[in-house]
Amino acid sequence: MNKERLKEIMLDQKEVFSVKSGLIERDIPLETYIKTSQIVVITGVRRCGKSSLLFLIKQRMQLSDADYCYFNFDDERIIPEVSLPENIDNLHRELYGKEAVLFFDEIQNVKGWEKFVNRMYEQGRKIFITGSNASILSSDIAASLTGRNKILELLPFSFNEYLKYKKVVYDINKLTTKDKIRIISEFNSFLKKGGFPLVIKEDDLEILDAYFKDILYRDIIARYRLSQVDEIKQIGLYFLANNSKIFSYSTLQKISGVKSLSSIKNYLDYYVQSYLFFYLKKFDFSVKKQNLNPKKVYSVDQGFINRIGFSFSTNKGRILENIVYLQLLRNNMEIYYYSGKGECDFLIKQGVEITQAIQVCYNLNLENKEREVAGLLKAIKEFKLIKGLLIYFDSDIDRQTIPNEIELVPVWKYLLQ
Repeated sequence: MNKERLKEIMLDQKEVFSVKSGLIERDIPLETYIKTSQIVVITGVRRCGKSSLLFLIKQRMQLSDADYCYFNFDDERIIPEVSLPENIDNLHRELYGKEAVLFFDEIQNVKGWEKFVNRMYEQGRKIFITGSNASILSSDIAASLTGRNKILELLPFSFNEYLKYKKVVYDINKLTTKDKIRIISEFNSFLKKGGFPLVIKEDDLEILDAYFKDILYRDIIARYRLSQVDEIKQIGLYFLANNSKIFSYSTLQKISGVKSLSSIKNYLDYYVQSYLFFYLKKFDFSVKKQNLNPKKVYSVDQGFINRIGFSFSTNKGRILENIVYLQLLRNNMEIYYYSGKGECDFLIKQGVEITQAIQVCYNLNLENKEREVAGLLKAIKEFKLIKGLLIYFDSDIDRQTIPNEIELVPVWKYLLQ
C-alpha cells in the first residue's frame, strides 16, 4: 500500500480516536491489564465499546501522541496485507522518533497478524489488540500466543454502567424513595433498549437492525464465505424469538430448511464466534451428557430480542432471564441450567461443586409462585445448598409465605450489588 496514503489514513484515525468524549469508566479492573507484560486481547460483539475501552486505557496510562500508535484495521480504505501492522509501526517511528505502545483495533482482518504481535511481544513491546470475532482466540492463534496473552471479553453496558452513562448517582446502601423510583424507571428503559452505547445515546432501537445485519453479513457470511444466507438468518431470528428457551437441532433443521446436521452445528458455532448468541448447557456430573443434552440460547443484548425477536410486553420474563445471564457472564461465573424433578434457571459451579442456584421471575404472583419456588427448592436440596436466590422485578407475594431457604432480591438491586 502507498506509504503516504497509509500515513494519511493512520493520522486520520488517530485524530478521531484521540478526541473521544462522553465515555464512562467500565466496570473492569483496568490496572490488571495495564500492568501485565502480556498481550492484552479485547474481544466482543461489534459496537460494544472496544475502541472506547482502548481510549480509556490510553487515558489511564497518560500516554501522549508520541507514546502510542493506534490503528483500526476495519477501514475500507486499506488493503489488509500481512506487512501492514509492521508498516504502521515503522511509520510511527518515523513520525515521532520513538517506539510506541500498540493499540490495534479489529486486527483479525489481517491474516497472520499473530506472528507480528508475537514478535513485538518478544521485543518487550506493550500491545493491546481488539477483535469482533472469537476467531481471534482460535486454537491456532492461541497456540502461537500461549502464556503470552491476557483475554478481556467485553459485553454491552451492564445496568450499573448504563446508570453511569445516564448520570444517575446513587449509594446502594443509602437509597431514598426518590432514588429507588429513578433506578426502577431507568431499569425499565434498560430492559427494553439494552446496553449498546450508541443505541442508548441516540435512544433509537432501529440502530440494532444495522448491528444485526453487520454481524450476520460481515462477521458470519462474508467471513466464512457462506451461500445459505436466508437459512442462517432464519436461525438467528428463531433464536431471538425463542430467547432463554431450550432448542433442538431438529427444530433448527425444520425452520431453516437445512438438512445437514453438521451444517447446523457450524452455523451455531459461527453465531457464537460473532458473540451474538451464547448456549447454556444442562448441568450433569458427566461431561459427555452435558454435551448431549439440549441447550438454552441467550442473546448478547436484550435490545436485539425486543427489536427483532418478539413483543416486549408479553415476554419480559425471558428478557429478565437474559439480563441475569449476561450479568453472570460479566462476573466470570461457570453457569448451567438445572432440569430434574423441577427446573431452575441457573446453577453456579465453582471447582467441582455447585455453589449457588438462581431462579428468575418477572412478576412473582400466586399463579407462578409454586412452580418457581418448587424448582428452586429441588435444586437447593439436590446440591445440598444452604440457600437459593429468587430474582424478580415485581411481586405481590407475602414474604412470610416463601421458604426460609430462598432469598428474594429485586433484579435492579441484584444487578447493582
